[in-house]
Amino acid sequence: MKRILLSFGVLLTLWACSPDSGGGGPEPPNPVSFDRGEMLVNWADNIILPSYANFNARLGTMNSAYTTFKSDPSEVNLQTLRDAWFDAYLGWQSVAMFEIGPAETAGYRLEMNTYPTDVITLEQYLSSGSYDLSLPANRDVKGFSALDYLINGLASADAQIVSRYQGTEQQALFDYIDAVIADMQSLTTQVIQGWENGFRDAFVANDGASATASTDRMVNDFIYYFERHLRAGKMGIPLGVFTGTKAPQTLEAYYRTSAGKELFLAAMGAFRDFFNGKHFGSSATGKSLASYLRDLNTLKNGAALDVIINDQITLATQQVSALDDFRTEIENNDPPTTMLLAYDEVQRIVPLLKVDMVSAMSISIDYVDADGD
Repeated sequence: MKRILLSFGVLLTLWACSPDSGGGGPEPPNPVSFDRGEMLVNWADNIILPSYANFNARLGTMNSAYTTFKSDPSEVNLQTLRDAWFDAYLGWQSVAMFEIGPAETAGYRLEMNTYPTDVITLEQYLSSGSYDLSLPANRDVKGFSALDYLINGLASADAQIVSRYQGTEQQALFDYIDAVIADMQSLTTQVIQGWENGFRDAFVANDGASATASTDRMVNDFIYYFERHLRAGKMGIPLGVFTGTKAPQTLEAYYRTSAGKELFLAAMGAFRDFFNGKHFGSSATGKSLASYLRDLNTLKNGAALDVIINDQITLATQQVSALDDFRTEIENNDPPTTMLLAYDEVQRIVPLLKVDMVSAMSISIDYVDADGD
């Protein structure tokens, strides 16, 4: 009898300490057999590779628009180039989160989109005609941010910008843009070929459950991208959340006033689509982080965690959509209260992913966060 009572007491204690007994964390999942390999195939074949192909095509269109502008540097052709540049920039938001494999090796994200651009150094390079864009130290004078300055920020009026392309600086400017676009296309080709020539198969085959498995690494990269590049880079740093000082000059695409908000929303949409396993350019969906949580029957305070995450993404997106463009919000308001409130809704996504989701999936976070959750 004592042995029976002791066993009952142990069970009661374990029940009392479990998350089901009143804690706010995700409730323990039922044992399931989720096919991580099927999810990896969906990611690779239906999301990642098509996203890269689409982005590469947009880069090609941008280069064609630049070739036209180079042959005839008019205000009309400048605007066409700007439109193509921004369309490629929007396409970039669908691939920026995939810093794994060939992209990680190439340092693709930093090489393509380090911002703000270093205008002083860039202008020095234009004057000297001597530069090496392959150097890591030059990441902030190339890629999308350099093009932002070169087609939007050279002067305050389009006529003045075009006059620089028609004057004594013409060759230096065209040589520099030639180098920037060639670098962007070369890096993109390198990443795509890396995926197609072996990494895709290795990525899908590495379907285990360990710190070095594809799912664990991709989840970490996915959350890190959201936390550091989407939440902090596109909103938090320009808002001065971490320093107490507004820094609108650090906005993505600073010289095109309306761009920051649009790029953020494009990135948020791509982020949500990946979470839900939505095929690129299609309404179809496949195995995903959301379906993984559903298969695990992961609950938080009695509600499905995948639904909670999607609802919070929706709320954050709505709050950001209601804002004016980011540069206007930051520069014209002190403090920029409405944008700070929208940022808070974006921030609330972080612990849902970084604490609740990874706990349910038994995935460990492999990077250090200095900002808190």
